[in-house]
Amino acid sequence: MDHTPSPTATNDVHQGLHSERGALRGEHHGRSRDPLIKVADLAWLEFEKPDLDRAEAFARDFGFAVAARTPDTLYLRATFPGSACVVIRAGRASRFVGPAFRAAEARDLDRLASATGRSVRELRDLTGGRVVDLLDPSGIPVRVVHGLEQLPALPEQRPLILNFGTAQPRTDTTQRPPREPARVQRLGHVVLSTPVFVRALDWYLDTLGLIVSDFLFLDGQRDRGPTMAFLRCDQGSVAVDHHTLAMHLGPGTGYVHSAYQVTDLDALAAGGEYLAERGYRRSWGIGRHIQGSQLFDYWRDPDRLMVEHFADGDLFSCDVEPGWAAMSASGLAQWGPPATRDFLGSNPTPALLREALSALRADNEIDPARLLGLMKAMNS
Repeated sequence: MDHTPSPTATNDVHQGLHSERGALRGEHHGRSRDPLIKVADLAWLEFEKPDLDRAEAFARDFGFAVAARTPDTLYLRATFPGSACVVIRAGRASRFVGPAFRAAEARDLDRLASATGRSVRELRDLTGGRVVDLLDPSGIPVRVVHGLEQLPALPEQRPLILNFGTAQPRTDTTQRPPREPARVQRLGHVVLSTPVFVRALDWYLDTLGLIVSDFLFLDGQRDRGPTMAFLRCDQGSVAVDHHTLAMHLGPGTGYVHSAYQVTDLDALAAGGEYLAERGYRRSWGIGRHIQGSQLFDYWRDPDRLMVEHFADGDLFSCDVEPGWAAMSASGLAQWGPPATRDFLGSNPTPALLREALSALRADNEIDPARLLGLMKAMNS
């Protein structure tokens, strides 16, 4: 499908809204003119883990609640009402399986199945509902679901009452945020890497109706198109998360990290202290992002998969057009410690070298110029 603006389109700098510049004439428009459906949100993320007891222990320390557990499956939930937001099944190795997106209407599943040659089937586990199983151009399984079991809300961590300048609502009391897990309120987003970035991007726009909030491009290679996109759901005038899915060009395929909203900065920071005291390793944080503006804190689970606590993210309606910015490590945060090699995935390991060499030989968007540009961006 066509994703380019009309020939009369001009550079839109968004008046400094979320990017210092907009698209140049003829660049990717960041949305499909006629998507098959428009998904409403992420429903859950699915993983496999070799040790469900260890996975559950970390999940509770990170701030999830357990919705249910069977001998071979762990269902994790957040405090907001809704379905389980993480499903972990027993497997030989720790790996990400794929995302499930929530369809806005039941008939969207029929429309999707008809257009893709797939079928609609009943989900025969504790999530309930119906599903269409798809495969994105990277080979990642993607589910679209509807009619899921809805779980009631759980007790929240209350946000602290803050004094600002002459606005001083808190008097005769102290601030003592408890040292406890930062209770996860909801699943926010997932970030994926793919060597077929443009094909995958267009598939998510055309098939699921996602729209781009921000594009990143490699310095000196903007004319070759973007190499990262932050995509949100299109709910019209309803403002939604700056990104529900983010993807970047890379030699590898699959999971980078997933992010979960918590109450506020104090919950995030105290929850981080709680994790550190239990021997878990921070990957990067605490800081505030540029694209999305979230307060962030990244951690590694016992199997080294990366997960993020976040708070205070941007919300955009469908009226906001994509911003464009150069990709760089220093451009990932407004403040906070420098992005670590662990977070960037740029530690020079034999596995990373093999992955890069394999990508250079394959039929994809990775070539020497792209690979060198990515390496430069991650060290800039």
